[in-house]
Amino acid sequence: MPRRFSAFVMVLLLSALSWPAPTQTRSQAQAPPLRAWLDRDRIALGETATLNIEVEQADADAPDWSPLLGEFRLSGHTSSRSFEYVNGVGRARTLFAVALQPRREGAIGIPGLRVGSRRTPPLTLTVTPPAATPARAGSAVFIEAEADAQQPYVQQAVGYTVRLYYATPLISGQLDQAAPDGASLRRIGEDVQYAREIAGRRYTVVERHYLLIPERSGPLAVPGAQFRGRGAGGFFDDLFGDGQSELQAGGPPRMLTVRAIPASAPQPWLPLHALALRWQDAPRQARAGAALAVTVEATVDGATAAQLPELQLPAIPGAQVFADPPQADEVFAGGRPQVTLTRRFEIVPAQAGTLRIAGPELSWWDVRAGRARTATLPELSVQVAPAIAASGNASVAAAPVPAGAAGADRDWVRVPGVQGRVRPWALATVAFALLWLITLMWGLHRQPHPAAVAAADADAVPPSAPAAPAHLRRALDGGDLGEIAAALCALAQPPVADLDAVQARLDDARQRDAVDALQRARWGGGDAAAARTALRAAFRPGPRWRRPAARAVEALPPLYPPR
Repeated sequence: MPRRFSAFVMVLLLSALSWPAPTQTRSQAQAPPLRAWLDRDRIALGETATLNIEVEQADADAPDWSPLLGEFRLSGHTSSRSFEYVNGVGRARTLFAVALQPRREGAIGIPGLRVGSRRTPPLTLTVTPPAATPARAGSAVFIEAEADAQQPYVQQAVGYTVRLYYATPLISGQLDQAAPDGASLRRIGEDVQYAREIAGRRYTVVERHYLLIPERSGPLAVPGAQFRGRGAGGFFDDLFGDGQSELQAGGPPRMLTVRAIPASAPQPWLPLHALALRWQDAPRQARAGAALAVTVEATVDGATAAQLPELQLPAIPGAQVFADPPQADEVFAGGRPQVTLTRRFEIVPAQAGTLRIAGPELSWWDVRAGRARTATLPELSVQVAPAIAASGNASVAAAPVPAGAAGADRDWVRVPGVQGRVRPWALATVAFALLWLITLMWGLHRQPHPAAVAAADADAVPPSAPAAPAHLRRALDGGDLGEIAAALCALAQPPVADLDAVQARLDDARQRDAVDALQRARWGGGDAAAARTALRAAFRPGPRWRRPAARAVEALPPLYPPR
């Protein structure tokens, strides 16, 4: 009965209040445009960059590479096809790639290339003077590494780059980089592969990027990367062996000096190379009761999106603010992480007049200049017009009404958000049906179902703790101390706000001591490496939570009381 009645109510709602269906415009139905991009937009003379062109069809014609021959040497032509099926729509793609070796230094323009009947957008490649010759050049395979800062601050995001050079074609290989004591090391992005000529010898270079975050001040030793693999052998390997040769290389360790957090640094502590804010969308006019959108963009050099505080607008008197989730675009450029963070805010003014929107304010520490800075945005001034409903009603009241139409106008009402006229009887029918449905549902759910009571009693006993969750293990292996604390807070059900609440819920003394060691490492100058070790050992079998106190159950009186 309730299911049939619900269907009847839905039919009434759809028949009484009809909403226009969204239509797809012609521009929305068009295929995405032709794409072209470089794997690196800044290289040294003697290196190569890969130009990629993607076409939204399976049998696309190859691009015309001839306009590039004047400025570049071309090599490594490749093409690949892919097909994906998403939401019932199939999409085929063809990817063309070519390696570009510039003939000169400077900013070199890559013109639009013809692909079938379309052209790619123009691009620019910056070519710097030749890079210094690596100390171990000349070997068949060798490794070099560099950090973008030799004297970073505690918790500063340091870009660490490892490059593997090999002149022999590889059959297989493994490149490993161990994490240092007193810092977290996390691999970011995908490997970049290109060619480079060194002393007349052509090397293939595999470039791998890491995010290094020091956790305590003092000297920091980063172990050298290690490579083991097999390469295609020479004539004697083919003659007396299996045609393969063993390859092995080790990189030298890197020594960094980590500086402590200055006493005059703003909190929260945010060490960066640069930070800039700007209004991406800034309207100057609005209307009361209608939402206006503003977008804030933060461009950050020297951090990832996870390290940045949340972009927020200050409270605006006379308006409501609704924030969309932030959007982050992270890249690894200049040897360190960079991110562009955007967030859209919907602001609804309550009344007409001048609305003043104050911009966000972020305090940070300039690691180059060694001083505190603050990024701000100028205040926006928006003129808010009266609401549409008020002005529309006034115009309707002022307009003359024909005598023959006076009786007809009394037979319908206007409902906000509904196009067209709605008859009063239809509106009353819908309201009565909704009230009847609410009463019916209240009556059905007034008494708890026995199965629900049994499920509630079963939920009162916490399930046995599983092994340490994957996100906690990942945070312990490669995350910073803040990520470890967030992972511990997320273990509790429901999640808690801080580590003090985690300690209060834990039933194991060893786990509580490990959490206490983490707090001392974060704020009291404790040993971060020892805290990680204690947390791994304590939480390996999983967290042990305190059981909630048993609820007192009132016994029913006996059916036949004793005499």
